Amino acid sequence: MNELRGEKCGIVGVYGKGLPVSKLAFFALFALQHRGQEASGITSSDGKKFQIHKGAGLVSQVYTKRDISSLKGHIAIGHNRYSTSRGGSFAHAQPTLNRSHTLSLAHNGNLPSVKAITKFLRDNGALNKHRNDSELIGDAIDFKMERGKTLPEAVEAIYPFITGSFSIVMMDRDNLVAVRDSYGMRPLSLGKVKIKNKTGYIIASETCALDTIEAKFLRHIRPGEMVVISDEGLWSKQLAEPTPKHDVFEYVYFARPDSVLDGKLVYDVRKNFGRELAKENKLKVDYIVPVPDTALPVALGFSETSGIPVEMALVKNRYVHRTFIEPDQKSRRNSVALKLIPLKEVLKGKKIAVIDDSIVRGTTSKRLVGTLFKAGAKEVHFLVSSPPVRFPDFYGIDTPKQKELIASNKTIEGIRKFLGATSLSYLSLDGLIESIGLPKNHLSTSFFTGEYPIDLKERQDEVNYDVPKE
Repeated sequence: MNELRGEKCGIVGVYGKGLPVSKLAFFALFALQHRGQEASGITSSDGKKFQIHKGAGLVSQVYTKRDISSLKGHIAIGHNRYSTSRGGSFAHAQPTLNRSHTLSLAHNGNLPSVKAITKFLRDNGALNKHRNDSELIGDAIDFKMERGKTLPEAVEAIYPFITGSFSIVMMDRDNLVAVRDSYGMRPLSLGKVKIKNKTGYIIASETCALDTIEAKFLRHIRPGEMVVISDEGLWSKQLAEPTPKHDVFEYVYFARPDSVLDGKLVYDVRKNFGRELAKENKLKVDYIVPVPDTALPVALGFSETSGIPVEMALVKNRYVHRTFIEPDQKSRRNSVALKLIPLKEVLKGKKIAVIDDSIVRGTTSKRLVGTLFKAGAKEVHFLVSSPPVRFPDFYGIDTPKQKELIASNKTIEGIRKFLGATSLSYLSLDGLIESIGLPKNHLSTSFFTGEYPIDLKERQDEVNYDVPKE
């Protein structure tokens, strides 16, 4: 029940002669629906021309069987887009397509600064007005291709100008290319598809998309690596020295629990969050109540360590989407009321600990605490499986402005009073890192620490480091 909105999109690329690549891309996008619920699109190539279909809404709403059948060819890329601060603007739906229909691109991530790529385009007389970061990347690659470079050569040439967070899949009429930023902030995985006697490859944001189409997971694409798939097979090239800084929020909230990110099963990591929370907080309560769905494995880990039973005292209405995709605060409040239904018979007279993955603005958490008390709970202790979110994100999540982040303005006790909770406890940063099981210097913890591994350049002034100290 997170209050974030974002640009953490889902991307997929499929290559395989004789394979139903668009159908495979569709099912992969369906598996990545949690990464983007505003719009979806697929571009395909049969070696002669592109076909593209995009629409607003969920994957199941955007495509018909006829749409998928019309996307012919042996290469396809797809994209699921989140709503952002611009609201429901379909104008930014991807994949992007250049004017000559020789390049299509789908981007997961965000460039906090576009100065370098804008300067490159301006200096070469190729800068177009009103372009977002994904379109600027496509324009720069297109510029190089128009001057004789192949798609892989063009990507390598403009790679130094892409200063930010990105996992990208792109295609010309014959090649599927994927590239990941040198920090590996956004996930990207490679798999092999085999249907009868036909084989091919899939590239996707998360491994759950591979599992959905019964593809074999081969490996994660390395930070700073470019992978090229064509009629000649698969090859890769390291375009930059890897300096891993994986986004911890993928583990906290964003990724599906059945996905493997950089060698770690997300479900196991979230159970570890619960175990660490239980070690750090000794509570005397009757039940642990998880907020569906992200907190379910966290609650299991907490119960395993503490011995306190789990009760599913909040029932999720599965026909209401994640609340933070709503374009305004009133819509989010209404969604929360529709989304979670308390079981009064289970809660009445009980001391409970409710677990959620994070608190951002605090408004939906406040409403939830009030709902639980109203349903009869005697005590409501609030546990959070991540540290306080005190700093905005510039790498792919459209967080509120920092002044709207409750932990950037209030102490933990101040937040507890605002929520109306009996107590409030966050997982420590050390506990978070220990739970993930990757080295601290391989993780980006900017939400919690204000330490931004990719230079924010002109946007650094947007960060206020005068936040409450506990």
